[in-house]
Amino acid sequence: MRTDYDIIIVGARIAGATLAYELGRAGYEVLLVDKGHFPSDVLSTHNVFNNSLSIFREMGILDKLLATGTPTYKRAYVQLEDAVIEGTFPEVNGELECLCIRRTHLDHILFEHACSVDSVHALQQFRVTGLLREGEVVNGIEGVHSSGDAVQYKAKLVVGADGRRSTIRALAGSKCLTSTPTDFASYVGYFKGFRQDDGPCSEFYKLGEYIAIVFPTSDQLHVVGLMFPFTNTDLLSRMKENAETGFQEAIQTGFGETSFAQRLGEAEAAGPIRGLLGYDNDWHEAMGKGWALIGDALTFKDPAVGQGMHDAMYSARMLKEVLVRHGLENFEWEKMASHYESELTSKFQPMFGLACEMTRNVPYTPEQNAVNRIIAAHPKATNVFLGMYNHANEPAELGRLIGEMLSNPIVQE
Repeated sequence: MRTDYDIIIVGARIAGATLAYELGRAGYEVLLVDKGHFPSDVLSTHNVFNNSLSIFREMGILDKLLATGTPTYKRAYVQLEDAVIEGTFPEVNGELECLCIRRTHLDHILFEHACSVDSVHALQQFRVTGLLREGEVVNGIEGVHSSGDAVQYKAKLVVGADGRRSTIRALAGSKCLTSTPTDFASYVGYFKGFRQDDGPCSEFYKLGEYIAIVFPTSDQLHVVGLMFPFTNTDLLSRMKENAETGFQEAIQTGFGETSFAQRLGEAEAAGPIRGLLGYDNDWHEAMGKGWALIGDALTFKDPAVGQGMHDAMYSARMLKEVLVRHGLENFEWEKMASHYESELTSKFQPMFGLACEMTRNVPYTPEQNAVNRIIAAHPKATNVFLGMYNHANEPAELGRLIGEMLSNPIVQE
């Protein structure tokens, strides 16, 4: 096996595999490594809105993903206290349907698809232990194979696609530019027998201090996320003692007056309930001399906004475009980093800001409750609201529309 490449990508799940495929198709020699193996699972709500589904179609893997039997959906049911917002996600790039496919299927299909490109070489169960440098410039990695053999690989660029606790980010010394800690504990479980009588759709609830999310997913299951504040120490203790029992108790307590609680009570857990405790909404320096970050290694957001999968794929594509534009010879690192950061900020910052707002356990004000009722009552506002999540609209557009409605009742028609 060769030891010198154009680009090394550490982390071979959705962000890393997407970048490897894109760069391989562009003619670069790529080494794609991961400490795990495929197929395998990872803690994730793994929803893909229809704007990101177009990337799967362009990559030529959508049919393979749909062949897993994972249902698509296009409707949303959102309950924010007493405001119920129902509608369909706006069409984006000709795509109408959304897909919440389990990572055991998605990551494996993406990994194999990337490896089908001749110039992409892959290593599973390879653990990175350090970065190689020539002066101040990173020029490779060192690590250990599953056999225990230590080895070094050289490259012109090393990319960290290795998640929110990125090894590459730490080794490269990427600065954290902003960080907002969450007030919530998050738990995720899979359930069989969960009814959605009007067909598959996403469900989102915020009632008091509780948040819940539901998506139809693969293997005839639904994935359910539950969030509650750390200040609820009694519930946190019950979750730690018995997560399955505590999960159902919390749903019945927080959402007992909704059909969601009844339907989940009738369903059966399929596997363990897993928790994510003590995470930040963070944004890191995206590129330095010889290294770059994509996906959760770059920026991690509260799962409640459902942007992780989107940002993984789009950051991979943005980095590929930057590399193609600037080339891999005679690097102008500062210019490249500035270009990449500018693209990322333009694309991701609005929803990152929304995540930082949602991650705080702050009750809705009377004014916000009134705005939510306006959104629920008017189809145009509902469409713009849902369009924030699939990037058909920017969050600021909703603010402008609500302002127009409040100042001119005719606009509400």
